[in-house]
Amino acid sequence: MTTLTIRMPEDKANRLKALAQSRNISVNKLIEELSTMALTEYDAQVRFEVRAARANAEQGLALLDELEKLEVADRVE
Repeated sequence: MTTLTIRMPEDKANRLKALAQSRNISVNKLIEELSTMALTEYDAQVRFEVRAARANAEQGLALLDELEKLEVADRVE
């Protein structure tokens, strides 16, 4: 495990302490949870960007057209 020192304004540190206290966890655990959330969001963004770069716009539009036809057919029934 790594020890990390961060610098932040005192008011923000105090708010993080209060948040951790309200959740009955340590500030360390709070920061670990928040960093996990941020990394998960980042990983999802990277996966999306990779898939978007490989995408075929014509195929995507054709799929949307098919979906629209199915939705219209469902409404008619």
